[in-house]
Amino acid sequence: MYEVCSMLTKKQKNLLIFINKKIRSTGISPSYEEMKNSLNLKSKSGIHRLISALEERGFVKRLAHKARALEVIKLPENASANDIFNTFTPSVIKGGLDKNKNKSTDVSILGSIAAGTPIEAIQQEVDRVALPEDLQNNGEHYGLKVKGDSMIEAGIADGDTVIVKKTSNVDSGQIAVVLIDDQEATLKRVRKKGNTIALEAANRSYGTKIYAANRIKIQGKLVSLYRNFH
Repeated sequence: MYEVCSMLTKKQKNLLIFINKKIRSTGISPSYEEMKNSLNLKSKSGIHRLISALEERGFVKRLAHKARALEVIKLPENASANDIFNTFTPSVIKGGLDKNKNKSTDVSILGSIAAGTPIEAIQQEVDRVALPEDLQNNGEHYGLKVKGDSMIEAGIADGDTVIVKKTSNVDSGQIAVVLIDDQEATLKRVRKKGNTIALEAANRSYGTKIYAANRIKIQGKLVSLYRNFH
């Protein structure tokens, strides 16, 4: 018996980080074509070899019930915060909150959102902002003020105003407004697994909390945000 070395080559590490970010941002594994392009390789056979090496070292696991589906088990110890947490890259409206724009495309700001916020806080309009043009005629939206830094590694800072599209369902890996036990509202990345839902912060200082699926209600998914620059 011998232990497979857990050290990764640069290509192996880069591929692992790419797979991790793709799964975190979309909820699904990247295609072999996407992986090939991300590493500037000429053929997919190189990707097969890299994935096999990552699997042997315990970094990824192939999911038997899905074609090309991968699960990231762990990341290198020297991975940075940007490697671990997918950067959300929202469409930030700089200077934002211009209330003199076309009022017909306004959206309500319904209070603040943070872990432990009572449900009442997202049921009462406290302000209005202009809805970005690319979101108009694409469902119903509302805004929430962000309190705290639990999603800072996803590009969402304290004081931002997030724009949320109303929906009762999101894909695993998406950032959503959720209600816990009909009492607490929070903005977190949603991970679905069987009959459980994990609410994942994007800040190393905060842990992931796992709940029975029937305790969680999706209130909408994050689609954009406003940020005031001083």
